[in-house]
Amino acid sequence: MEHDREDQAALSAFRRGDRTALIGLVERYHRPVYNAAYTILRRVDDATDVTQTVFLRVIERLDDYDPRYRFFSWLYRIAINEALDVLRRNRREDPLDDAIDIADLEGRDPESLLEKSEQSARLRACLMRLPSGDRTVLTLRHFAELGYEEIAVVLEVDAATVKSRIFEARKRLRRLFLVSEVH
Repeated sequence: MEHDREDQAALSAFRRGDRTALIGLVERYHRPVYNAAYTILRRVDDATDVTQTVFLRVIERLDDYDPRYRFFSWLYRIAINEALDVLRRNRREDPLDDAIDIADLEGRDPESLLEKSEQSARLRACLMRLPSGDRTVLTLRHFAELGYEEIAVVLEVDAATVKSRIFEARKRLRRLFLVSEVH
């Protein structure tokens, strides 16, 4: 993949002393890291803090990174672990955030735009009501678009466990979505 080569080049440049080499990586992965943290934590401030911490950890632990694997997977593992650590430290379940990002749907007719927007909001609200483990696997699979093997690396479990967790999380999400449709 194109990003994999760019990532490796930036990491090599950083290791050679080019301190600006990580800027491109931060710009490329800031949003996915933030989204992963937010999905787990459900708090803007916590997700922002975790995102900053993740990139500091990357600098601190760069010698631990094995270039045989995708940088993105390693970065995501750090992000998920940091978010889960914050969640464990805070031990809380916060109410849902009312601000829901809607994808850019420009150019569609108003009725389908409204319907898609409402479905997206319902789906996001249902996702946020799932336990953090379910949110994590679904976020990694469907929003970060990682494969089962990559998710297994991030979560440090085997691929069969990932498939099982995703299957069960989808069932719970589907149930919540159907119930939200009735109400």
